[in-house]
Amino acid sequence: MDRLSADGEGVAAWNGRALFVPGALPAERVRVAPEVEGKVQRAALVEVLHPSPDRVAPGCPLAGRCGGCDWLHLRPSAQRLARKEALLAALTRLGGLDLSGVEWLPTVAEGDLGTRRRADLHWDGKALGFRTRRTHLDVPVEHCPALVGPLSDLPGSLAPLLRPLGRTLRSVELLAEGPQTAVALHLQGAVRPRAQEVALAVVRAGVRGVVLVPESGPLVDVGRPMLRARAPLRQDVPLFLRPEVFAQAHGAATPLLVERALALLRPEPQHEALELHAGIGTFTFALAARVATVTAVESAGAALRLASAAAAEGRVANVRFVQGDAARVGEGLAQEGRRFDVLLADPPRTGEPRLAELARGLEVERLVYVACDAGALARDAARLVEADFQPEAVQLVDMFPGTHHLEAVMSFSRRPGAERAQAA
Repeated sequence: MDRLSADGEGVAAWNGRALFVPGALPAERVRVAPEVEGKVQRAALVEVLHPSPDRVAPGCPLAGRCGGCDWLHLRPSAQRLARKEALLAALTRLGGLDLSGVEWLPTVAEGDLGTRRRADLHWDGKALGFRTRRTHLDVPVEHCPALVGPLSDLPGSLAPLLRPLGRTLRSVELLAEGPQTAVALHLQGAVRPRAQEVALAVVRAGVRGVVLVPESGPLVDVGRPMLRARAPLRQDVPLFLRPEVFAQAHGAATPLLVERALALLRPEPQHEALELHAGIGTFTFALAARVATVTAVESAGAALRLASAAAAEGRVANVRFVQGDAARVGEGLAQEGRRFDVLLADPPRTGEPRLAELARGLEVERLVYVACDAGALARDAARLVEADFQPEAVQLVDMFPGTHHLEAVMSFSRRPGAERAQAA
């Protein structure tokens, strides 16, 4: 095998083209069974004839079948190096960036297996499970060692309680904060009495709360599904979490992510800050402690309500929450004549294509981009460079151990002498 692909698969040459082999590692000799899929050549790993020195025994019996963790067979230190190489390739090849003057900071990590406080599982009518890689088939899971302790046995223990719902249950989301757990049940159709009975049984079994999420109509809470944490780097402010609302999956590493993002942003007490895709406030409150004001923009109403409640309880008075699409809100702020010193963006996997235009129009001096997709970061970074922002530093935070997925923090500053955009 020659290398790892952007999706974490081994890559070798066959018939003059790339052959992708899940589970294979660079420098290995392997036996495979080709499975050509149209123009893409793939193969199943049959036997490892000469293993890589970085190959380790996976810590899960479902490794290789379950699509939840695809790198359990790769040494954690080698995982971190491979993620760095994947990000470097994306930034230079896809983004066309010159990184010669960019500082590449060492990856920071907080634990390997057993770190995930969130999980999204599928339901087949009898058992909970994860999808196999590149298929819609489910692998039943009773115990998941990738999850934090309070969640690791929940897939197996919940299944008997959920079976009365049959196929009216589509999927289940798990969440933990410390010893407390909460569950979201995604239902077909409306919330019916049987679903409420099942939710009550789940609460009686020790889960703190259940959210019933119908295809349409209001959510129904059973028990107390909102969990309470502390905002990263702000012990005086709570952070509220719910199983159906996005939050970082690696709770122990989240303070590292926030600390590194703020270190690269370099906020100052007199600064006006803009935060795009603020979510439940993961970065918001630590940023608010370091600047004069924060305008926090988030499209999801449920996340914004949690953040607003946390700000009220923590008496954080210098944050203005705005619900709406990040690009549209940013355009509106520019038309109002607003200007911001610093900008922090944590967009979804698809990125934020209009970030460069917004940063320029709002006359931002420094910005930090938090990315969970190398391709999206590369494309958006290229646009930032075209808009006269220069990349300064990159740092990976190991938020997804055991997988090829990455989380990166990249900082940019306005080039000296760059022309400032005029307000629309």
